[in-house]
Amino acid sequence: MHFNSLDHLIKEQREALFKGPVAIVLVEDDVEVDTTLRHHQQAGFSQVLALMSPEFELARDLQESVMRVDYDVHADNATQQAVNTMIEACQGQWLYYCYNAEYLFHPFCETRNIVELLDFHSQERRDALLAYVVDLYADDLDASPNAVSLDTACLDRSGYYALARKDIAHHGHPKERQLDFFGGLRWRYEEHVPADKRKIDRIPLFRAKKGLRLREDHTFSDEEYNTYACPWHHNITLSICSFRTAKALKSNPGSTFDIQTFKWHNSAPFEWHSRQLLDLGLMEPGQWF
Repeated sequence: MHFNSLDHLIKEQREALFKGPVAIVLVEDDVEVDTTLRHHQQAGFSQVLALMSPEFELARDLQESVMRVDYDVHADNATQQAVNTMIEACQGQWLYYCYNAEYLFHPFCETRNIVELLDFHSQERRDALLAYVVDLYADDLDASPNAVSLDTACLDRSGYYALARKDIAHHGHPKERQLDFFGGLRWRYEEHVPADKRKIDRIPLFRAKKGLRLREDHTFSDEEYNTYACPWHHNITLSICSFRTAKALKSNPGSTFDIQTFKWHNSAPFEWHSRQLLDLGLMEPGQWF
């Protein structure tokens, strides 16, 4: 299914968009587009949207099963514009957004799908899920110059930390149940990453409602959506395992020649399994056992 704009999609497929959680994949280049889309289909999203340039190709099976939308992902505020347009159109529905070469993992995702996760999370009276964007990178940059390799992917098993999120409107006091999270390649190569792009927390999965807006820093206009837990106990958190930062560092002329390898003493092969992410503390099950 191919649509020439988001408005065209919403007009033609409004009913289909309300049949279950919807994944929005913003395609920035032609790297691992098909695997990203299939991963989120297999996770249990009822509809997967691919917002992408008309120049890019899609595999034949995905041409039939994915809602492809012509979209300029590199335009100013493209992510916020797309997500906020979908929020307005899909009030009450669960939405998710990510980029190509990013893969969502949730606790026990090998045996429980995204619908089961959202059923439980809704029972906890929560309307958003926090995720940590966990950087993946190829083991060998000579063999994979763009730093992307599903077969030899590595991640950092330590080096993650959190700082209190200050409330500028209230004299810099910490915001309740909100933290800024750091780590991975954005931390190790911070000299190549603008200060406002170094956080690794994102609220990628949330329930759309009237007036809700995604902001440029990947937080929402409703502050409760930005919290990592409810007031009475811990909640589920997610991981988005992402080649996006590694890809950017190796494609940017200002950083690519400074990086011969992303591996260091705290690198570990990525096992593509939720157990590894749970063991490393890169997501947690909360009360979901």
